[in-house]
Amino acid sequence: MPALPVCARAALHLWEEPCISGKTGAGTVFFSGCALVCVFCQNRSISRENFGKAVRLDELYDLFQRLAGQGASCIELVTPTQFTHVLARVLERPVPGGLPVVWNSGGYERAGVLRALEGKVDVYLPDLKYVTPSVAERYSGAADYPEAAKAAILEMVRQRGPARLEGGLLKSGVLIRHLILPGQVNEAKRVMDWVGDTFPAGTVLFSLMAQYTPVGELDGFPELQRPLRPSELRAAKAYMENLGLAGYVQELESCGEGFIPAFDLTGV
Repeated sequence: MPALPVCARAALHLWEEPCISGKTGAGTVFFSGCALVCVFCQNRSISRENFGKAVRLDELYDLFQRLAGQGASCIELVTPTQFTHVLARVLERPVPGGLPVVWNSGGYERAGVLRALEGKVDVYLPDLKYVTPSVAERYSGAADYPEAAKAAILEMVRQRGPARLEGGLLKSGVLIRHLILPGQVNEAKRVMDWVGDTFPAGTVLFSLMAQYTPVGELDGFPELQRPLRPSELRAAKAYMENLGLAGYVQELESCGEGFIPAFDLTGV
């Protein structure tokens, strides 16, 4: 990635959790590049192939203004980690419309780097993909992912404190996402165990995601060459309910390539 942020799409996005999208859609900016190499990535054209357009910092701020003018519920930065150093500078300016800033990341971040965002990001929306190093290594090429993501999430919660909703929208706090992979319900349970054991009730929100779609480099991963089974989602959902984790459960109807945004420089 170059020094300037590279963007592939900037538009209203209605497919996030209800507390993020609201009724009008999140003002979402998709950045190119990624700190991980997930074999099942749905956004390969921007995460691995670096499709996108480099934008100056004033141009990026103008994108925020246009999205706010379109009625966005928030300004959502998707896969922003590799541009933290420049985004921290852009976010020194007042966010148009006083909208909350949402940091939507894969969770593979350094806690020390996240401190540069303190007071500039309102809502953290990290993945917690794995808590088992061997699973993280197999599917994302990062055996240290669990250690890094846990530390990053703890820093995010330290910065923002308990989740705060107003009018159904998340104005401040942390919403942790987990995508259930085929055959990995036990890993999903281990992820939920960590969240439940780490944070008192009401501190964070949790989103159990079922949108896995078999795309990407899966030739060497036959176990991932199928959609999630209804029984797998039921088991994970029941576990989340038994733990008392507050948040959201995505339905299987949310999977499929039709839900992958078009990365065609819309809005950029």
